[in-house]
Amino acid sequence: MPHVLVAGKIHDAGLAVLHAAPNITVDLVEDVSVASYSPLIHKADALLIRTQPLTAREIALGTHLQMVSRHGVGVDSVDVAALSARHIPLTIVGDVNSLSVAEHTLTLLLALAKQVCHYDKSIRNGHWDCRNSFSAIEIAGRTLLVLGFGRIGREVARLARSFTMSVLAYDPWLPDQLFAEHGVTRVTNIADGLRMADAVTVHLPLVGDKPLIDRAALSVMKPSAILINTARGGLIDEQALAEALQEGRIAGAGLDVLCEEPPDMNSPLLHVADRLILSPHSAGLTAEAAMRMSVSAATNIINYFNGELDHSLVVNPGVLHERDAPGQAQ
Repeated sequence: MPHVLVAGKIHDAGLAVLHAAPNITVDLVEDVSVASYSPLIHKADALLIRTQPLTAREIALGTHLQMVSRHGVGVDSVDVAALSARHIPLTIVGDVNSLSVAEHTLTLLLALAKQVCHYDKSIRNGHWDCRNSFSAIEIAGRTLLVLGFGRIGREVARLARSFTMSVLAYDPWLPDQLFAEHGVTRVTNIADGLRMADAVTVHLPLVGDKPLIDRAALSVMKPSAILINTARGGLIDEQALAEALQEGRIAGAGLDVLCEEPPDMNSPLLHVADRLILSPHSAGLTAEAAMRMSVSAATNIINYFNGELDHSLVVNPGVLHERDAPGQAQ
């Protein structure tokens, strides 16, 4: 009888999928932390995990572990190599939250362009005359640079074009035809795109430990530019960004993801007023997306034990063949 550990609160629809499956038992730990799930992983045949780390240490504790299902699409917090060494497949969900993340990206962009938070704070402090600053801008006719043109990046481009923005996109792994099909202009050099852009939104994976948007990248952006990150913490040098915002070298930033989550309360970003909007890694957590994500993550587990796993959702598909090889059973 397979036993599933759900590490972190998920939508009830996903739990219903697991509870409805015959011959499966479930442990649920609602807290999203390593400390809360690691004491229970030794009993688990399958692990459904949110955003908390899954390191080689926890994987070693999971002596019965046969598969891991990520409640999302990012795998930066998971030691994929350690799972592969044990021939344990790691699955992600399908395209369940692209629209939610794209809408959140445009929300941050519009809120910054229209000075929503600044105006709200000013009114509450008795400064109605803030309306005469004429600091809000229109995004129509301005240029948006989309860094990463996968499903979310393409949806962001579609929404931005509906606001009559001109869209540039960077993604070195895609063919030219795809950019043309979506009505965007391809750029092959990030710095060139940064120089042209009135707004920049990041939708690339984190590779290594070097930020994509570092001091040098920030230095070539327009002083009037807005920077958005709804992808991964670490893609932007947060210290450099805080300094650029405080010194007025860029106009504003919206971050849904941070290097440390939750952030240290002494983080310089938390002391940047007006020019920065933060959200708690919630871009993909609409009610609709949370339901779809939980169902997809739970279904991956059910399908694995039924021998019906969709291999396109497996991050390390090679282990599926290795498990079938002689002498490779768990």
